[in-house]
Amino acid sequence: MPETVYITRRETFNAAHRLFRPEWDDRKNLEVFGKCSNPLWHGHNYVLYVTVGGEVDPVTGFVANLKELSRLVRERVIQKLDHANINLEVDFMQDRLASTENLAIGIWEQLEEAVNQMGAKLHKIRLEETENNFVEYFGKGNAFNH
Repeated sequence: MPETVYITRRETFNAAHRLFRPEWDDRKNLEVFGKCSNPLWHGHNYVLYVTVGGEVDPVTGFVANLKELSRLVRERVIQKLDHANINLEVDFMQDRLASTENLAIGIWEQLEEAVNQMGAKLHKIRLEETENNFVEYFGKGNAFNH
């Protein structure tokens, strides 16, 4: 049985967002989302880890070419998010609450097909919002399987 090996690429970006529900008043948003509901926005220095898995290619010794993976992540994710307002400027976050959880799901959706075309499988998105808070997402249907 072939062995699965996992490899991770790290990227960073800076972005602003606001957690709020437009149907709620500022008081209710503050109660639920705290200072993250600031009407004047706030930002983070995000750290993104994209982990892919697969068999090691006997010719290259790679699960995936990290140079190619980095290019995909930059083109499909980082260029859209870096120094952007997640709520207003990021196409794949339209009509979604701009939480880190939803952002991780959106990033997965931007990368999954392209990673599969590289011959690897997207395994995990880890998105660090602060040094104390991060999200890990393993794709649809994979909750609690890890």
